[in-house]
Parts: sequence; C-alpha cells; structure tokens
Amino acid sequence: MGNSKLGHNITGWIVLDKPAGITSTAVVNKIKWACGAKKAGHAGTLDPSATGILAIALGEATKTIPYVTNQPKSYIFEVKWGEATDTDDSEGTIIHKSPMRPTEQDILAAIPLFRGEIEQTPPLFSAVKINGIRAYALARKGHKFDIAPRSLLVSSLRLEKYISKSSAILALDCGKGGYVRAIARDLGVKLGCYGHVTWLRRISSGSFNLHMASSLDELLKVSKSPEIFNFIYPLKFGLETLKHGTCSMTAADKIRNGNCAPVLCAGARSGDEIWVSYCEIPIAIGKYQSGSFFPKKVFNLAKSESHDNQTISKG
Repeated sequence: MGNSKLGHNITGWIVLDKPAGITSTAVVNKIKWACGAKKAGHAGTLDPSATGILAIALGEATKTIPYVTNQPKSYIFEVKWGEATDTDDSEGTIIHKSPMRPTEQDILAAIPLFRGEIEQTPPLFSAVKINGIRAYALARKGHKFDIAPRSLLVSSLRLEKYISKSSAILALDCGKGGYVRAIARDLGVKLGCYGHVTWLRRISSGSFNLHMASSLDELLKVSKSPEIFNFIYPLKFGLETLKHGTCSMTAADKIRNGNCAPVLCAGARSGDEIWVSYCEIPIAIGKYQSGSFFPKKVFNLAKSESHDNQTISKG
C-alpha cells in the first residue's frame, strides 16, 4: 500500500503484546497515531502493570469490539501468599498480613471452588462505574463504597507451578468481566492466608493469541509508513463467533442502505445474528430470518480500505 492511505480510513485489528508500565488507553493512542487511523479502540482493558494480548480495533472494526470482549480470555499469573493489598496486586498498599502459608495440596483443594459459575466482586481499584464514576477514581480519593458482586464463568483454573510456600503460578480461562486480581484475593481468603497478584499476563483474547501479537516497539518503528499495514489483521477476525453469510452485489447495495436483502448462510437458523460479506468484503452484522438478512451494524468499507483479502507478514 502506498503513502496515500496514511491518514485515511483504516480498518482492521492490531494484536499487541502490551508491555508493563503503560495504560491500555495510552497504548491505543500510540497505535492510532502510528497508523494514522481516524478511529481506534481496544477489546478489554489490561492493568498498567499487566502484559499480554491487547486487541486494538481500527476504523470500522471498532463496531466488532463487543464480539471480542464477549469471548473467553486466558491468563497466567503469580500469586504471593500472606499479604492482601488495597489494589489486590503488588502496586498497592499492604492492608492485611498473615503468617499462614498454603501447601500445594491446600491450593489444589481450594481451586475447584473457583471453577464454573461463580460470584466475583471486582477490586476497589477497577474500571467498574459507581454512580457514573470509575471505582479506581473513588478509591484513589479514599472514598468508601461497595461494589456489587457479579456472575463470572470460569471454565478453567489450574495450578501451573508451586514455587514455594509464599507464591504460586496459576492459569485462568474465564468469560467476560473476569478480574484476575479478584481471583487471587478470594483464593487467598479461602486459604486463610491472604494473597495478591505480583504479575499477570493475558495469553489470549477470543481468537487473538500471542502467536499473532507484535510488540509496541515493533509497531512504533514503522509508524506513519506503509509497513504498518503488515501488522493489521482483517476486520472479520473480530467476528469469528458469528456465522458468515454471503450476498449478491444487488443485495449488498440494499444492505449498505440499511434494508433487508436475501443472503446465503449455511447452518444459520431464523433469529441468528450473522455477518454478511460480498466479494469477501464485510458488509454488515444483523439478523438472519428465513433466507433474509436484516442489518444492524453496517460497515462503511470501500474495497481499497478492506484488509480482509490480505495476508499478514510481520516484520
């Protein structure tokens, strides 16, 4: 692609291996600038101290963010036993201590209690909104408040390594809205010794994984150059949980204008939410009903702006 594309509408996904010491919002702003994109957003915040997968949507791909945030995520993290902090990680102030330390068998016995559908209370230092204000903003000012517990699906929680009586490495696979810090906190309480996260790394987010990821340094080295496009994955990567339909050129024109049109979608049932393309260019997300498609989110994509026919070759 030529330089004429820079500063124009850019659509697709960048899969970043976020470094520690920077907020997710700051990373998105850097990538937005590096790509010259008009619009960008991420699919799931990582704490500043956390590393790993941060999926960043550009342009029309931002319309697919909810379909990525709703997908399962996987983490690996270390817990330090014997101390609770106000942030539930090593960045916070110690608020409780215990001389108790769990054995490996203690941990293995407690872990099953945190699998399946569980109730989890997010950390006080989190992005949860309390009367329209982020919880972390209230916590930093010393305000007292409660956060209501919420349901979380934990498909897997495993002990990866028993390092010593003072620490262990665990792996977590969970659904939307899970807080690793809360898992460490609650597991420490259940073990009677307290606990907090010392480091955590997200290793997958939906269909995005570390094998697809690039470093922030890699991307910034090619800022404002055509090489940046080698790091952009197609918009459709954000839609892998939906069935895919196709349509004719006439139908595509109708759909782009917000009208229903006939589509072909193998395996789709009436009422299913699907996405539709024409000539491999995504057209819209909407509802399938007896062979017809009713658009809900329409993509404003020209063929030259779509990365869905490209092969990613990083470097």
